[in-house]
Formats: sequence, C-alpha cells, structure tokens
Amino acid sequence: MRRVVVTGLGLVTPLGGDVETTWANIIAGKSGAGPITIFDASNQKCRIACEVKPADHPYGFDPNKRVDHKVQRQVDPFIVYGIDAAGQALEDAGLLEMTEAERFRAGCSIGSGIGGLPGIASESLVCENKGPSRVSPHFVHGRLINLISGQVSIKYGLMGPNHAVVTACSTGAHSIGDAARMIAMDDADVMLAGGAESAICPLGIAGFAQARALSMGFNDTPEKASRPYDVDRDGFVMGEGAGVVVLEEYERAKARGAKIYAEVIGYGLSGDAYHVTAPHPEGSGAFRSMEMAMRKSGLALSDIDYINAHGTSTPLGDELELGAVRRLFGDAIGDLSMSSTKSAIGHLLGGAGAVESIFCILAMRDQIVPPTLNLDNPSAGCEGVDLVPHVAKKRPVKAVLNNSFGFGGTNASLVMRAL
Repeated sequence: MRRVVVTGLGLVTPLGGDVETTWANIIAGKSGAGPITIFDASNQKCRIACEVKPADHPYGFDPNKRVDHKVQRQVDPFIVYGIDAAGQALEDAGLLEMTEAERFRAGCSIGSGIGGLPGIASESLVCENKGPSRVSPHFVHGRLINLISGQVSIKYGLMGPNHAVVTACSTGAHSIGDAARMIAMDDADVMLAGGAESAICPLGIAGFAQARALSMGFNDTPEKASRPYDVDRDGFVMGEGAGVVVLEEYERAKARGAKIYAEVIGYGLSGDAYHVTAPHPEGSGAFRSMEMAMRKSGLALSDIDYINAHGTSTPLGDELELGAVRRLFGDAIGDLSMSSTKSAIGHLLGGAGAVESIFCILAMRDQIVPPTLNLDNPSAGCEGVDLVPHVAKKRPVKAVLNNSFGFGGTNASLVMRAL
C-alpha cells in the first residue's frame, strides 16, 4: 500500500476566509457565532448561527478571489465555498500547474451533508408561485452535492477520480479517508478531499430546530450557545463553510520537494445500526470507528497526543463520545488533550470533518491545541480528561485523532501523524 501525505490546506469558515486567519482566531478563542443575518429569523425558535462573514468583515470571505461571477450566480453557496477552499489547497501545495499526464492522475473527493438546501427551498417557491417555466435552468446542477467536485475538476482540469461522499456530519472525514484509500490503492496520485456546507436558511434552521438538535436557549447570547461537555448545553449551533486538503502519494510529494504537513495513517468507519438521529446508547459505533482507525495506523494508544472530538454540544452525543474515548484509551486518556472546535465555529455538518482535520494538522504544525470554549461547568463524564477549557494549550503534538459522527449512525475517524 502506498503512503499518503497532506501537502495543501484550504479553509472557508465563520472565523476566516482562509487557513491562517481562521487558525489565528481559533487559537485566540474567538467565536464565530452571532444572530442570523442571511434571512429574517425573528419567527424561528433558533435565531443564531455561525455564518461565513462578508468580504468587508475583518475576517470575512471574498468569493471573487477564486470563483467566477457566472458560477456564483448559478450555484448555492456551499459550492462556492468548496471551490474556493479547493483553490486555496492547490495553491498551498504548489499544484496549480500540472502536466496533462499528472492531471489524469489527480482527482476530487469533496462532498456535503445536505447540499443546496437554500436553493431547493427558494426555487420550489418559484415553481409553485410563478410556474415551472420560471425555474432556473441552473437549478439542478447548482444544487447537486457532487458539483463541488465537478466544478473543481473542470476549473483545474483534474481528470482522475471524481467522487462525492454524502454521509451527513461524517462527510468531510469520509471524503478524506476515501481519497486516501484511492491514492494508497494506486487509483490516483493526487486528490483534493474535503467537505462543504451552507444550510443556514429558513427551512434548514426550522428543520433542525423541530428535530430538537439546535441550541435554542442562547438566542440573546449566541457566542455562549455552543458549549460542548458543559452541563448547560442544549444543542448545536449551525455553521457553514468548507475545508479541503490536497492528499498526495508520499514518494511523489517528496520527489518534488513539497511541503508535507502530515501523513494519513489510519481511517476507521462504522455504522451504529440503531436510530436515524440518536447515537447508539453505548457509543459502540464511535468506539469501533476509533478502534479501526487506531489499528490501521499501527500506533499505540499512548502515541495520540490530541483528539479533535465530534463534540457538537448536544446533551446525549457529547457524553457518549466521551465514554467511547474513555473506553478505548483507558489509562492513556490522562496523557492526551481533547477539544471541540465546534464551540468556536459551530457545526459545519458535512464540512465539519474536513475543517477539523485541518485543525488537527495545524495543531501538529504549531504544537498547540485549540480550546473548547464555554466549558464553564463540565459534566460529570469529563473528569480526568483534558478538554482544554477556554484557552489554547501549548504541548507536544505528534499524532492526532479526528472524530466525525452523523445522522443515520454513520461514523468516521482519522489518524494522522507529523513527519
């Protein structure tokens, strides 16, 4: 099996339109949460979200840098975010210029959990109120989840695997794991991999609120709403954005003198086979996903220095993940740090696993782990676990584990190490 390394990073998040801005704000303990501005949310049960900020904001996102105006008009924001993050990652990897032979061996694996929900909702009203002939001819291909990979492959001429994962909140991690396997199995030499999401719209907020998944008790203090592991947590805060990495076969990357951030050494995936929204009550799916990733990595449990947890701030999910981590790591849990960056940027759904994998990589690069914000009153299950409350922590970080778990009982875990 061929080795797989990360050579490029790209981010669009509620805390920045690029990698370094986002990371600086994460480490500084800033929150991307605020009142919803994308639409009038006054009649919603949940009126807060972690939105991507406009270009004129101190850490806003400018779509005009990498996405053609024509494309912006035709597609939903999740595709715009994905195209931009992919472009950032290619630039960072120094792979904007490839030969035709290289582009035949370069592909995309960029997915989304929900895709173009805002456009589906709005265009359905057009069809209902104005008639079928008024529906946009770009409606279908502007909403489809695989059109991030499609648009990116067209823009950069990537003719290798063109793949899109759809596994709810595990999408980003599964996309990276699947792409790493494609390279390991010699189906490609280079893969852009990750996830994107933008479901902050009336229908999206209402749907998750009705499912009792969103925080609804902090509408007046949105920056306090995402509080993983805290006894006062009452649901997640919806976020949006994208994370994309460049994965590359190790010998190829080394031969061209590429900057190598990390090696992907473990990928685990499992199904709860239990309930469409609730995790297994014993956390067995999460446990088996992590166990598989660790077994594939060849590392000892004591080698893991940092876990970026799924940690969504839901009353049930946080405790079950903690229990699964405690069960797997045993005594080794006392030597590692674990935090939830969803406390700062909210839950990016299908983009979460990719964005958080990038945070894991940056933790290894800078030897610092990001904090869990709002952890004022830890639940009883937190005892003995370093959840990095409030403030980032300097510490050695040589190997990391990233968890992502989604509706339908779909679980993904990734293990990466510094080289």
